[in-house]
Amino acid sequence: MPIVTKTLASAEDVEHAFYDAIARADLEGLMALWADDDEIACIHPGAPRLQGHAAIRESWELIFERGPVHIRPRHLHVTHNMMCAVHSVVEDVKRPDDPDWQEAHILATNVYLKTPQGWRMVLHHSSIAPGRPAEEALAAAGILH
Repeated sequence: MPIVTKTLASAEDVEHAFYDAIARADLEGLMALWADDDEIACIHPGAPRLQGHAAIRESWELIFERGPVHIRPRHLHVTHNMMCAVHSVVEDVKRPDDPDWQEAHILATNVYLKTPQGWRMVLHHSSIAPGRPAEEALAAAGILH
């Protein structure tokens, strides 16, 4: 389970750090953003629901074996209150070092919870955006994110 030394003051801080860690393939930094809770969940496009730190960590380890992934979140829609924030984004995803890899467009929902340690992620749920068949987009991507 990760130990976080920095208090994240807002859900936006966590989200920025999340995409930054992915862009640097920083597994420790990425896992430090998750809440200290066995109920955290991550769903990559076309993949089953992963629950808990161990399963989520293992999935990101496999993704980062091929290097960093550049994700540009856009079209942010935020719903929040004092203790919880839900961010719905469109992610433009690409691998910078793979000329054969084509950009994918992902719909993602990130859920953050305010904890005694600051804001932390409790859910990242992503799926292929409509526009072309999911199988074609996943095949073009070559990875789940």
